[in-house]
Amino acid sequence: MKKTLLYSAILLMFACGGVKKTQEAVNSGNYVTAMNKAIKNLTDNKSRKGHQAYVTLLEDAFAKNAERELEQISFMEKDGNPANLETIYRKYNALKDIQARIQPLLPLSIYEEGREARFDFVNYDNAILDTKEQLSYYLYTNAGDLLKNAKSKQDYRNVFNDLKYLSEINPGYRQTAQKMDEAYQKGLDYVKVQIDNETQQIIPERLETELLDFNTFGIDNFWTKFHSNPQNGMDYDFALNLGFREINISPERVNEKQIVREKQVKDGYEYLLDNNGNAVKDSLGNRIKVDRLRTVTCNFYQFTQFKSAQIGAKVSITDLSNGQEINSYPLSSEFIFEHIYANYKGDRRALDNDLVALLDLAAVPFPSNEQMVYDAGEDLKARLKSIIRRHQFD
Repeated sequence: MKKTLLYSAILLMFACGGVKKTQEAVNSGNYVTAMNKAIKNLTDNKSRKGHQAYVTLLEDAFAKNAERELEQISFMEKDGNPANLETIYRKYNALKDIQARIQPLLPLSIYEEGREARFDFVNYDNAILDTKEQLSYYLYTNAGDLLKNAKSKQDYRNVFNDLKYLSEINPGYRQTAQKMDEAYQKGLDYVKVQIDNETQQIIPERLETELLDFNTFGIDNFWTKFHSNPQNGMDYDFALNLGFREINISPERVNEKQIVREKQVKDGYEYLLDNNGNAVKDSLGNRIKVDRLRTVTCNFYQFTQFKSAQIGAKVSITDLSNGQEINSYPLSSEFIFEHIYANYKGDRRALDNDLVALLDLAAVPFPSNEQMVYDAGEDLKARLKSIIRRHQFD
């Protein structure tokens, strides 16, 4: 019984807190917030006695919100500024949407007053359609004017965004798709990409191909196109240069290390004798056997094959409109080849298990210089991708 009362008290406390916040939202003019809170609680259980306050709060917030929004719409319509059409359109749609969310909850009873909550619903369809038509015409004609008079790529991007919104609210309107494509093409930044090799080493063709294949980088830059094979007659906005400054490859080395191991191992058995040299027997009269131990030694020879490659490079980005280098980033990468194997002389029983495992390995061919540079370039690709992701070509 006590647990039930405690649980009820906790529920009441949370319910009162929710009602208080909803009332505060109404009092401060945040009618949409208040309606959202009320609708959520009434959707969970509109018949709960503790939710009665939400019914009256929803009724109050709905009426006040509709009154305020319609007053603002009326003022903007009288003002006649076409720039207000988008706001008017959004407000009409918001009014229709809140009605659609309340409708499934009806009827909502107010028990203390013996009546149902009143919501004066209005059909906004004609107003929405009229406003959408006016807004579509305004966006289309305005975008057309901007498209003719645009002076920068940002202007074209603004046109594209306006037309994209138009295509969302009114798909297929006139030649919106064609104008969007025109604005997109003119708003693009084109970047030519090249690799310079200032070292005495040959860059593997496979690595160069992968570094220039931006499609595999997964870079989603809507307003930027990268060309690794610059096209004749194309006016490029930026140049991205990856310059290899140094490629160092170490000699192939094999280092030898000798380790001596000793261990006592079991080597058969012998009979236990007492201090007088007599055989010791168990309770059944059998002679007792004990392990015979002997010390064994093993010379363990460990060989380490080692080769490394280091790459030093620089990424530079140049604004081709003025020839100024706007950013540069140093790049470095290293790849190490290391292989360990071993052999021995002596008794291998003296060796620990981790050393014994190396005896099953043998020497392997060293990777070629080309393979070493390619493997070092794997990390270089990741670093280049990170730089391109961070940089904004604007």
